[in-house]
This record gives sequence, C-alpha cells and structure tokens, in this order.
Amino acid sequence: MTAGNALNENKRIVLEAFDTLFNRRDFEKAATFWSPDYIQHSAHIEPGRDGLFNLVKSTPDSLRYENALIVAEGDHVLLHGRFSGGGLDPAWVVVDIVRMENGRLAEHWDVIQDEARREQSKSGLPMFGDEFPA
Repeated sequence: MTAGNALNENKRIVLEAFDTLFNRRDFEKAATFWSPDYIQHSAHIEPGRDGLFNLVKSTPDSLRYENALIVAEGDHVLLHGRFSGGGLDPAWVVVDIVRMENGRLAEHWDVIQDEARREQSKSGLPMFGDEFPA
C-alpha cells in the first residue's frame, strides 16, 4: 500500500469508527476499531477503550458527531468536528487527534471548545460549518 493510500485508509477508518460509536452507538462493532490497549489523554474521559465507551453509553441517544475536516500525517489523524445533542448546550467543537496502530485507533488527544452563537462571535463567523447554531 502506498503512503497516500495508507493515509486515506486511516482517515476512512477513523470516520467510520466515530460514526459507529457516536452516531450509531454500535459498541460491539466499535470495539473492532479501537485497540484493546487504547490510550486516552482526554481530561474528561476515564482511561482506555472502556472509559470512552462508558462515557458514550452515559449520554443520550441523541448525541451526534459531525465532521468538517480530516487530515492525516504519518500515523496520526486529526478531525475537526462537532458533538451535539448529547445534553451539551452549547455543542462542542472539537479537534480530535488520533494515533493509528495496525489499522486501529490506538491513542487519543482532544482540544474542546464550546460552540459560539452569532451574538458571541467577535469575528462574526461560525466556528463550525457555514451557519451559526440555531
């Protein structure tokens, strides 16, 4: 597999993994994407794959992840996305950084920010997509 194909495959895997876990809540299938030795650096998530899955299980079924941008370099994938409908108001705009290993999500960091509404945005521009949240 060429380097470019490997990067595209990593992006495909991570997007499918996020959709499987956060949108479809298919924990059995999600376990095939996340390494059993998954390392979690997020301050608000318990350690390991179980910590992440238990967090998602504790959120409403209405939780949704939307992706706006994905970039891959080496064994890292960076996603710019929005988590909404999970009891968060405002929604979170997040940059997730994932390290891949053997085709699985092996390690994770994130940078989280509350999504600004129009009246809060000094730039006058939305943080995610082309429109402000309703």
